[in-house]
Amino acid sequence: MPAQVENKKPVFEMPAGERELYVFPFTSEDFHHIRSLIYRVAGISLAPSKKDLVYSRLARRLRIRGIDSFSAYIRLLESGDLEEREEFINALTTNMTSFFREAHHFPILSKHLASIPKSNPVNIWTCASSSGEEPYSIAMTVVEYFNSFNAPVRILATDIDTNVLEKARRGVYPLDQMKKIPPDQLKRFFLKGEGKNAGFAKVRPELQQLITFRRFNLLDQQWGIREKFDVIFCRNVMIYFDKNTQYEILKKMRPCLQPHGLFFAGHSESFHHAADLFRVCGKTVYSPKV
Repeated sequence: MPAQVENKKPVFEMPAGERELYVFPFTSEDFHHIRSLIYRVAGISLAPSKKDLVYSRLARRLRIRGIDSFSAYIRLLESGDLEEREEFINALTTNMTSFFREAHHFPILSKHLASIPKSNPVNIWTCASSSGEEPYSIAMTVVEYFNSFNAPVRILATDIDTNVLEKARRGVYPLDQMKKIPPDQLKRFFLKGEGKNAGFAKVRPELQQLITFRRFNLLDQQWGIREKFDVIFCRNVMIYFDKNTQYEILKKMRPCLQPHGLFFAGHSESFHHAADLFRVCGKTVYSPKV
């Protein structure tokens, strides 16, 4: 005789047309509030199709905080809880990166370094540094150009996500994620782990000392950046902003770049709508219009 199936009531009631597979109540109105909030605080423009992604990213925060619905979580975010606001941003930030990603940019960087007078210190800003692979790739390129770990270069690496910044500061990576790094570079710039750390490599302190990691939100009204940069890497971050937000960020970024400076963008990014600010001078490479 087949076992009886208990006829349980749904965990919660939702309007017609809403999914009933969520553990936590999550309505279309909740999703609308979250889309509005992440746009307001981080400039991220979430497509209407991202509802399931938002649920999966944020459900963990509800469990950690002991909250039983998304409407209650939204009230917490709006209450001024800055710590949870930061975790909220971290959860919805996408961090896809790798060493020497978009490899054609690094020879261009080396050539640009050669054009800067040797007496001038070089300032480089990578403003979506994620878990560190990009700034460390830049640092390796710098050291190889100058043939010295004491290169006259300062690299500022920023990101809005505090979790990935902490990983970047540690500088420890699985070896299977470092396949783009030639063996000679791996030996020069990393320390291979042994014992319980086997399968991992750590960035050498000599390379790390070239980089300053800092949390930074491109949507902040005041950036607090006084120096001018010879190079800015802002790759694969603008795709999360709408055109108006992109333009406003680029408008604030141009004065941060030296007249001779280079701006590196991601492969899927195009700034035709900001032609009054930057001109194309290479494959996804721009210079400021003066």
